[in-house]
Amino acid sequence: MTTSPSAARDATATSPVLVAVDVRRTYDAATAPVRALRGVDLTVAAGEFVAITGPSGCGKSTFLDIAAGLERSDAGLVQVAGVDLTTADETELALLRRQHIGIVFQFFHLVEGMSALDNVALAALVAGAGRREAEQRARELLDLLGLLDKAGASPGTLSGGQRQRLAIARALANRPTLLLADEPTGALDSDGGAEVMELFCRLNQQGQSIVMVTHDPNLAARADRTVRMRDGRIVDDGASAS
Repeated sequence: MTTSPSAARDATATSPVLVAVDVRRTYDAATAPVRALRGVDLTVAAGEFVAITGPSGCGKSTFLDIAAGLERSDAGLVQVAGVDLTTADETELALLRRQHIGIVFQFFHLVEGMSALDNVALAALVAGAGRREAEQRARELLDLLGLLDKAGASPGTLSGGQRQRLAIARALANRPTLLLADEPTGALDSDGGAEVMELFCRLNQQGQSIVMVTHDPNLAARADRTVRMRDGRIVDDGASAS
């Protein structure tokens, strides 16, 4: 029986926030099928910060898209906050993303015609908040991320690090059970990347569960656990040998 997104939140206090078992994904191509994922197994505990590393094309982003409910696996089990993504329909997946998942992309994907405050408030509105509640949540997050003085600014006037912080604020608007980040420092200079990593570490210390894809081993080392992928498989899940 599938657990509904609304009933799942309390259970995640002790249950894993992400469970993947034998996840597989193959894409059709002109020359030959591309086996992006070849049986991925991964469990992420509540409050854990996991970094997924590996060479380009190893399946990291495909796995993250499947965990976010943005893409379907061909086989295997994927659960987020107790919800089975492999059997959920599109409406259930959309509800799951609104209630349990925050997503941070490499290239921000902010709405340039809206202020920083409105970018965050919009995400809260989509998650079901009323206008007043959404704006209050947006102000709280901008304050938390050191951007309250930029509330009225257009995203295009902000630095790269500030834009990514704004994107993170938007991802946190629905108080997600799980924050997924795909190369969140990839479009930033070293200072901006360090700024974002400090923020992720601070959020994790406050209890936020995070799964981050990165090419940078120095950034991955800041996480609780580093999972290494190669050729569509996890070759090291970072678990203690003991």
